[in-house]
Amino acid sequence: MISRTLGERLRRVAEQFPVATVTGPRQSGKTTLCQMVFPEKVYVSLEAPDQRSYATSDPRGFLAELSDGAIIDEVQRVPELLSYLQEEVDARPDPGRFILTGSANFALLESISQSLAGRTALLTLLPCGREEYQKFPNCPDELWETVWLGGFPAIPKRRMDPWEWFASYVGTYLERDVRQLVNVVNLSAFQTFLELVAGRSGQLLNLSGLGSEVGISHNTARAWLSVLEASYVAFRLQPFHANLGKRLTKAPKLYFYDTGLACYLLGIQDPSQLRRHPLRGALFESWVVTEILKSRLHHGQRGRIFFFRDHVGHEVDLVVPRGDTTVLVEVKSAKTVAPDFFKNLSWLDNLAGFPAHGTAEKVVLFGGDQEQRRSAATVWPWSKIAQYDWR
Repeated sequence: MISRTLGERLRRVAEQFPVATVTGPRQSGKTTLCQMVFPEKVYVSLEAPDQRSYATSDPRGFLAELSDGAIIDEVQRVPELLSYLQEEVDARPDPGRFILTGSANFALLESISQSLAGRTALLTLLPCGREEYQKFPNCPDELWETVWLGGFPAIPKRRMDPWEWFASYVGTYLERDVRQLVNVVNLSAFQTFLELVAGRSGQLLNLSGLGSEVGISHNTARAWLSVLEASYVAFRLQPFHANLGKRLTKAPKLYFYDTGLACYLLGIQDPSQLRRHPLRGALFESWVVTEILKSRLHHGQRGRIFFFRDHVGHEVDLVVPRGDTTVLVEVKSAKTVAPDFFKNLSWLDNLAGFPAHGTAEKVVLFGGDQEQRRSAATVWPWSKIAQYDWR
């Protein structure tokens, strides 16, 4: 087992709130994290049919047996339990008494907002970031192998074959979660939808186009995408909006939380295939975006990262608010720095009214290995992404 960055934040919030809730995709390491941080606590999983039945039929009796506190895993399986948990912690609000985990985003958040508002800290654990993954033996130090593997900890921890593991992950978790969250009649069409979403990672979202390719309606495509977001498979990166006197893109961009899963769905069976793949640039961009997102979320901060694009095609891959500084990031998978890498960064930095306050910091994050401090921007290598201060 390796230590996770979020562990420190989890320990701190448990000293202040009676409940701490850790959400995130299945197999991201939530259970392991909670048990490492709180080894003395009783552990109960609501995935187990007997425990789930007990919590559903007799919630007060279930919680009475856990009166000294516990780690309750996959709590979204019995959302009504949270109302009874509210009574329990109101009567005895000891800090860190209950630690909850959950994998279904909107179902769990809706229940928490109704029952545990003000009583729980809410944290998100995504698959391992680069800094965490390097703690495993034989961590890859090559770019495309890193992107191809993604960040799920079970693969290096159990020394699993990535292709076999992702096949099991899709069949065991994603398809089951789909049936729990929305009524998908045609599972084959949903699998096609999954593959198409993976192929559009890093692109502007076009739900109508996605739906027409699969043969489903716009509303069905929207519902299915919501399932992927609820299961922490994909997310929408919102465009940056400011009073710049420009016509800006309003459509979000679509990304996968894990590039290893995206590569599996695209049929990329090994890193050498990825090096020649037409989507390698988009997948590298996805990896960078999620690494920065992990850096912020795993330190207990809000995600709050954006992209910038106007109607004539000026685009900056990432806009990262950081206190009084706004970090502008251009992502390039090439190993050699070219002059046009800096063009859009300089354009946005020189735009009247940007940033609204503070200063802008320009970064080119690329597929090479050499750090450079240029006048136009800082050139930062992919392998040191965890060493940059994104917070």
